[in-house]
Amino acid sequence: MQNIELTGLGSEIDENVRRALLEDIGSGDISAQLVPSARLASAKVITRKPCIISGVSWVEAVFRQLDPLVILKWNVKDGEHAEPNQTVLHLEGPARSLLTGERTALNYLQFLSGVATQCRRLADKVAHTHVKLLDTRKTIPGLRLAQKYAVTCGGCHNHRIGLYDAFLIKENHIAACGGILEAINAAHRIAPGRPVEVEVENLGELQEALRGGADSIMFDELSMDDMREGVRLNNGQARLEASGGINESTLVAIADTGVDYISIGALTKNIKAIDLSMRLNL
Repeated sequence: MQNIELTGLGSEIDENVRRALLEDIGSGDISAQLVPSARLASAKVITRKPCIISGVSWVEAVFRQLDPLVILKWNVKDGEHAEPNQTVLHLEGPARSLLTGERTALNYLQFLSGVATQCRRLADKVAHTHVKLLDTRKTIPGLRLAQKYAVTCGGCHNHRIGLYDAFLIKENHIAACGGILEAINAAHRIAPGRPVEVEVENLGELQEALRGGADSIMFDELSMDDMREGVRLNNGQARLEASGGINESTLVAIADTGVDYISIGALTKNIKAIDLSMRLNL
């Protein structure tokens, strides 16, 4: 598991924003043309509810691509807490550009801040344990890296980025390969050095995965007692991850079993965007 770093996302952010602006502006913002082209304005973005901010670089890319004359002054950074009615951003520049970029910029900021806020809330629930909460591939197409970056802003962690950077051998892979050991051996031949994780449904499969030398083992909806026994049997040999059907009511109890990771699709799906507003001053 390796967390997404903002420093490696420059081209991804630019492409995300380019497509978003094209989608919204199309042949031109006819409403903005109601405003005289020479008119300058300032604006501020406020948040209506407490949140963890994420998406600063996406907002900056919106106005950089739209109009380099727009100046942004942030009062918060990614990963920082914002209070209700707090001004998180001041903007100055051509009024037309502020109006044209408003929705695209806020869409990124409110959605990615929603991811970060959800992650911080769940991470705080298990802060008394050593467990790390992991995201999944349950992301909006085209925004995976953005969402996975927001996950880290909220204090959680990234699982594999896609199908290419690590093996996750699940029930169907095992059946198609003829067994757990056969699947692990094939993974080592195909891509030596790549992390190999195996999903197991009982303690017998856990022991088989350990014999095969799996780097990580995912407990798929095991009972609490079986997870605790699995931690004992593992004895530090492989990284242990709990997954499947995990929600807020079971999260803390699962963390207390001693597993190393818990993967939760809810970190990136069914996200409620943060309520943000931009107010223009002419």
